[in-house]
Amino acid sequence: MRIYLDADACPVKEQVYKVAARYGAELFVVANAPLRVPSGVRLVLVPGGIDVADDWIAERAEAGDLVLTADIPLAARVVPNGVRCLDFRGGEFTPSRVGDALAARDLNAYLRSLGVASSGPAGFSQKDRSRFASALDSAVQQARAAAAREVRPIPLGDHPGEPSDAG
Repeated sequence: MRIYLDADACPVKEQVYKVAARYGAELFVVANAPLRVPSGVRLVLVPGGIDVADDWIAERAEAGDLVLTADIPLAARVVPNGVRCLDFRGGEFTPSRVGDALAARDLNAYLRSLGVASSGPAGFSQKDRSRFASALDSAVQQARAAAAREVRPIPLGDHPGEPSDAG
């Protein structure tokens, strides 16, 4: 399992670093600008531009991986591929939640274009940080347990006493 962090404007980088280190998970921190990351963490600098970091993540994330982002369109790109995706407040983007979030995002953009004032999302709180840390820890534990349960076929002839498929 790999973890991909959409790091630009991410308020929970330290929590991600801690969980990745605790479980020895491969972590890619994808950003448009240089960041300080702990040793063992892969910093991927992408050129500035709309969706460049999202494109990098979406092209590489595979089923069983975990993407951490607040970007709804990125979640919509990876979730159908079996990638687990958490937002920075600890919510999980499921197929139905992604659809609802995209619709709400589009509706809010339309209302703003009409001049309807909105308050925007609530400020990020310590409760949000704790909820995210708990959800991340749980997601990594579940991914590790699923990987451990995978049944891998053993080729014939690899163990003493077993027939060989060599004839």
